[in-house]
Amino acid sequence: MKDTETVTEPETQAKTLIAKHYFSGFDKAHDTYNAISAASDGKIYYVLSSDQYDIGGRMYVYDPENENIKFLGDLTEICGEKKLKAIAQGKSHVRFYELNGKLYFSTHVGYYQLIDGMDRLPETAPDGCKLYIGGHFLSYDLLTGKFEDLAVVPNGEGMVSMTMDLQRGHLYGISWPNGHFIHYDVDQNILKDSGPISKKGEAGTPGDDFRSLCRSLFVDPENGTVYFSVAEGDIFSYNPSQGNIEKLQNVDLRLDYFGKYDPTRPGSMSYNWRKIFWHPLEKVAYGVHGNSGYLFRFDPKEEKIEIVDRITSEPSKKSGMFDQFSYGYLGFQLGPDQQTIYYLTGGPIYENGKRLKGEEQIAKGAAKGLENLHLITYHLPTQKYIDHGPVFYENGHRPTYVNSIAVDAKGDIYTLARFKHQGSIIQDLVKIPNPF
Repeated sequence: MKDTETVTEPETQAKTLIAKHYFSGFDKAHDTYNAISAASDGKIYYVLSSDQYDIGGRMYVYDPENENIKFLGDLTEICGEKKLKAIAQGKSHVRFYELNGKLYFSTHVGYYQLIDGMDRLPETAPDGCKLYIGGHFLSYDLLTGKFEDLAVVPNGEGMVSMTMDLQRGHLYGISWPNGHFIHYDVDQNILKDSGPISKKGEAGTPGDDFRSLCRSLFVDPENGTVYFSVAEGDIFSYNPSQGNIEKLQNVDLRLDYFGKYDPTRPGSMSYNWRKIFWHPLEKVAYGVHGNSGYLFRFDPKEEKIEIVDRITSEPSKKSGMFDQFSYGYLGFQLGPDQQTIYYLTGGPIYENGKRLKGEEQIAKGAAKGLENLHLITYHLPTQKYIDHGPVFYENGHRPTYVNSIAVDAKGDIYTLARFKHQGSIIQDLVKIPNPF
């Protein structure tokens, strides 16, 4: 499967967007998920990941005013592990959360063993290297530029998802691969591991105790309750004052519109929501189901879910296809106007009138075939859906492996995507101009 491809039939889509890609200086940059955000200083902060056991991921900042990119730090060094010769802190899998002038985030392992088509945490380290020590909770001070290493995730696991209660200063997340629910209190410097949330998570055996893990959590800021989903479609809440995890009894994600799944099999997010966020004005959550691309509204107090619309690309709607990316897309966010959802999703490619088809099934989160990247906006008050068309680079190539998004105050969109640089495929910063 090719990573980029020249446009073959641009006339099939009247609208197109031209994106600009940047080289941050990291020629080993691999796929990054979620880890890009716009901060209060107007700048874009992001992590470029590494899939090498001895090379850490790297954090950068982009200034839209002068298009300057600055290297901020190596994740392994920031975590104080450079001299330990352990498997590197290869990536961050979460967006940045800003509180009191600091950005909070976490790290994840980037070096895997591929077993039966599945990404597995290495049980044997490369020669001269120690096993992965575990992900870290970190902060970055926007004023001083200093990092702080806050806590280490237990059991040598990385952090595959994270959110933050900005009112109370608590971090929450799910570890990988076993899927433990982790709670860290920043002020008290207390970390709590509540144990596995879904069988053996992605360390389990397919057909038995394997379960795809939730990649997105949200907090109800009014009471501090955290919510996440599991592969079977159940929704759970965590009450930090009581310290207990409970299943919601009157609502679940096993909806016909989302499709039918076997939660014990790898290769999809099953009934999990793919991405979700809290809407501060409506005081509900909006989420998207990955494979089907349905936008839904979730009211945790009423324990009620309503389907809003299908926000896949127009060509996807017409063809009736699911996402080509097996887990769905993480580039889903409420814009700065607090009214418009921005979504980066896929769209089918046609050659000689026929749709290019990918693999029927794969055993991990990856693209099953080549597709276009589309920018979708959805204005919640008016329910106005717009497919702004496929996104291409200036040379006609397609951005691929897009699973992140940030929107600045001017409405410009940023993501991390693959492109060819000096003969190699890397992933780096991409800017899509405001489509309005």
